[in-house]
Amino acid sequence: MSFSTVHSATPAEARVDLSAIRHNVRLLAERASGADLMAVVKADAYGHGALPVAKACLEAGATRLGTAFVREALALREAGVTAPILSWLITPGEPLDAALLADVELSAGATWVVDEIVAAAGRTGRTARVHLKADTGNSRGGATVADWPSLVEHALAARATGAIEIAGLWSHFACADIPGHPSIARQLATFEEAIAVAGKAGVPGDAARHIANSAAALTLPQARYDMVRPGIAVYGLSPVPELGDFGLRPAMTLTARLAHVKRVPPGSGVSYGHLYVTERETTLGLVPLGYADGIARNATNQAEVLAAGSRRRIAGRVCMDQFVIDLGDDPVESGDEVLLFGPGDHGEPTCQDWADSLGTINYEIVTRIGSRVPRVHLDER
Repeated sequence: MSFSTVHSATPAEARVDLSAIRHNVRLLAERASGADLMAVVKADAYGHGALPVAKACLEAGATRLGTAFVREALALREAGVTAPILSWLITPGEPLDAALLADVELSAGATWVVDEIVAAAGRTGRTARVHLKADTGNSRGGATVADWPSLVEHALAARATGAIEIAGLWSHFACADIPGHPSIARQLATFEEAIAVAGKAGVPGDAARHIANSAAALTLPQARYDMVRPGIAVYGLSPVPELGDFGLRPAMTLTARLAHVKRVPPGSGVSYGHLYVTERETTLGLVPLGYADGIARNATNQAEVLAAGSRRRIAGRVCMDQFVIDLGDDPVESGDEVLLFGPGDHGEPTCQDWADSLGTINYEIVTRIGSRVPRVHLDER
């Protein structure tokens, strides 16, 4: 097992199992039944480290990568990643020249985006590969049903000049993670209509059609089309927890080392506001992670960790840099390891456990782990 070097005094680290990433990508590729697989590595690969994760995904069979922002794609290019990358969240003034020079594919859900891409193509002499986005019912980015024909015609006019190539037609689900939600069928029907409108207008038939996120890739065979775009499932976290884990393996384990251990008498108020008061003489341990590191303040008296062989609930208010756990009479020392969450192999809480205790989703737990926490990439081959 190899890992990146981290100073021995690091008080906390997020260990990322690249073997788990590869396992998940292979599983998703198998479930995709021949469709291409775009591994979504936006937001620093959901907090897991974009470059190592991107390489692991490509090694395991992903054919392309997806990022929200152009700057995320450019960082991968600068690090030597040559696989196709699509970036989809375009705002006015984005570095589109750099994107085209780096062969980054772009999304357009409005005619003004097409115009900015065409201008960049003129400045760089590059033909842009563009994916046209239809809003099929999520009401975020993309052209509405009413605006879709004009977006298609605008893109075809740009294509006729050689400025762009229409590489894809795509959309995004709103409720694919809610099995049986009526919007799923409506969105698929609207997407089919959008594809038909584009085809009749003259968009080439080889433009890749894609709408499936993790939930759809795993549960909706009819939504896989030419390509699937899994994100959270790549990291081993279920997009539909009520349906189980689908055989995915969580990749991140968040750990810390106790910074301070001490005995306190009964009736000791703990942390700001004394929201936890010891009932008897006990040992308190100080964990050097806080809301500046992505440990939610509302984890106060809620979330659990594994320490000294047992689960312990956070005792009192989560602070900016630290929180406290009540260790009872168990023997512990400063420097002992605490597991906040992981795959659950050692009895530690899982990321889903944390999400459930905080009333949120597993996506948020991993992506908000801050930059003060080093990512240590483990690779067991």
